[in-house]
Amino acid sequence: MNLFAPTTNPKILVRLSLMMFLQFFIWGSWYVTLSNYLVQIGFDGILIGRVYLMNNIGAIIAPFIIGMIADRFFSSQKVMGVLHLAGAAFMYFSSELTTAGPLILFMLLYNLSYMPTLALVNAISFQQIDRPDLDFPKIRVWGSLGWIASGLTILAIQTWWMPDIEASNAPMKIASILSLILGLYSFTLPNTPPKMKGMKVSIGEVLGLKALRLFKDRNFSLFALASFLISIPLAFYYVFTNPFFNESGMTGVAGKMSMGQMSEVFFMILIPFFFKRLGVKKMLLFGMLAWVIRYVLFAMGDNDTMVWMFYGGIL
Repeated sequence: MNLFAPTTNPKILVRLSLMMFLQFFIWGSWYVTLSNYLVQIGFDGILIGRVYLMNNIGAIIAPFIIGMIADRFFSSQKVMGVLHLAGAAFMYFSSELTTAGPLILFMLLYNLSYMPTLALVNAISFQQIDRPDLDFPKIRVWGSLGWIASGLTILAIQTWWMPDIEASNAPMKIASILSLILGLYSFTLPNTPPKMKGMKVSIGEVLGLKALRLFKDRNFSLFALASFLISIPLAFYYVFTNPFFNESGMTGVAGKMSMGQMSEVFFMILIPFFFKRLGVKKMLLFGMLAWVIRYVLFAMGDNDTMVWMFYGGIL
């Protein structure tokens, strides 16, 4: 590999980095605080879980939308623009609803608009850069920085203007405004035409049935099973950690939870170092063990004498 080969035009990198920054700023601005708001308007744990379930349903359906539309008929940046503009409207209407049925429906519509764009920002990036191995990490890190910035923005608003913002629908409105901005910005991105235009569409390809063959590999099957199981505590973290900390007496929770993404950026830098010395299997095991430690720290910590455990769990 020639490390001195020319890389992507810096102007393109800046435009793609801004796209990635806004993409994850939107997600972070509402995802962390929504459960606390739902508690305030009278939702119980089951209803909160159903609202967040819409995010997962959106993620499951997203590949079908990408496979049927973006890959074959329209340029990726145009599809992303339309989806974010639709998402801006759905999120705004969601922020005005306080009854379970309509709110769940509009959150489903929002997530059906937003989740496909996670694949689109990657598709646009990879088609516009010359050296994915060198350039994409520079772009992707701005996604983590966007999530961090969303938490710090909520913290700043909470400190200087609106103390109860985490228990309000304001973060949802912020997400709506940013979705509108990113939707309009998407139309200015470099043209990224569909890669499979004119190719025949098969149900198997759209449903990803060919990928099921990978489960014949024992290592892949074990990895998929481990990923499935570790995603269960992951879901509890993002759904219920914010109200848990607020009930424990912590303030500025959204900003403090962004420390998790700060830790993520740090360890992303260390991945090559650990990869050479530990290998993938041990890295994954240590990562899963960290989730066990996280919940032990949350269970044993408090906001008075043992608050360091809360911060340790977040990191």
